[in-house]
Amino acid sequence: MIALRMAAVATAAFCLAAAEPADSPVNVPEPPGLYTGPQRGYTPATLKGARVVDGEAVAALMEAPDKPVLIDVAMRERKPANFPEGRPWLPVHPSIPGSIWLPNAGAVPLAPDREALFYERVAQLTGGDKAKPIVVFCHVECWGSWNAGKRLVEKGYTAVHWFPLGVEGWQDLHETRNITEDAAWKAAAPAER
Repeated sequence: MIALRMAAVATAAFCLAAAEPADSPVNVPEPPGLYTGPQRGYTPATLKGARVVDGEAVAALMEAPDKPVLIDVAMRERKPANFPEGRPWLPVHPSIPGSIWLPNAGAVPLAPDREALFYERVAQLTGGDKAKPIVVFCHVECWGSWNAGKRLVEKGYTAVHWFPLGVEGWQDLHETRNITEDAAWKAAAPAER
């Protein structure tokens, strides 16, 4: 009975340790490709081929002469099922000022036409310069921004910066601004509403 109880405690401790944040003693490993699990959850401390940055590094990049393209891939708010009929649904999306919001662009799977549009929009935003600094983010503990960064690294972008603390990490020290969804991204997704 004691051995069974100790095994249960050890199993529970292992499960809890596996759920620790990336900066804990338990390291969340990078998957070999895109992460296919739930978008919310503890992420690795690294993104091979990209630079992991904090809020101050993002602020410094924004002050540099070659300003980065800021790409927010946070999912859009869904209208609650019990929302009163006839009332306007006007969700607000706070983000880093100057960001381009491409909701759910870090999803896996991402429909081929959406993935193509993601690459097309990034190419437009960078002027086709794969060495242009790009910062990808969403919310803290969000695999969506990790996946978006991974996609860009795999596509040959060489100055990808992943900001894993996302909007929450930014607003701890800086002002946010309410932004709207990128017009091209929104226009191509009428079925996602």
